[in-house]
Amino acid sequence: VLDKLPYIGRFAPSPTGPLHFGSLYTALASFLQARSQQGLWLLRIDDLDTPRNIKGSADSILKTLDAFGLYWDDTVVYQSQYLDDYHENLNQLVKDKLIYPCICSRKTLTDIYSGVCRNKQTLPSSPYSLRIKTDNRIISFNDELQGLISYNLAEQHGDFILKRKDQIIAYQFAVVIDDDRQQINHVVRGYDLLDSTPRQIYLQQLLGHVPPGYMHVPVIIDEQGFKLSKQTLATAV
Repeated sequence: VLDKLPYIGRFAPSPTGPLHFGSLYTALASFLQARSQQGLWLLRIDDLDTPRNIKGSADSILKTLDAFGLYWDDTVVYQSQYLDDYHENLNQLVKDKLIYPCICSRKTLTDIYSGVCRNKQTLPSSPYSLRIKTDNRIISFNDELQGLISYNLAEQHGDFILKRKDQIIAYQFAVVIDDDRQQINHVVRGYDLLDSTPRQIYLQQLLGHVPPGYMHVPVIIDEQGFKLSKQTLATAV
């Protein structure tokens, strides 16, 4: 079905600083893939994580893309314009009893969530996050570069967060709602996000969305072998 639809891809940077070389490389990969398919390349600013946003970063990112000839189609979309949309979808999952409140802190947890808060009956009095219940289904997808990927979410991740304790919608959930709203049917992004894809496909299945095709490209690393990122102080383009 995806092959018959017009190609719609996207680039979705966070406005947490200027664009660095690693991000520009990912943008170029998704841009060229969209253009090679005579498709659309949309630009979305992922600005939900407000404590990390840096004023002026979104404009700086747009100027950098423009300077390198990475011209996007349609108007730029900002996640913060769609808060009602995320909460509407969240409420649906609450009604379906697929979400529960969790008071666990990161310090007390391992990589795989044990489900310790899953069966508590009363709402916590302290701040809580909202987690989605995972089950034993195998999530498989054929990545256009990495090949067949299969995950058992319950065993490899456990129940994961859709809304954080600070009331911010989590990346894993927001991106699923965004991609569906923009009718994105092909996602080209960095290999560092491969691990997120099974979680996003699981949410797409629960919400009745058609999953896009995925291609995870290699990431640029520094001399120490770390991915270029703001955390590793990658310099601006």
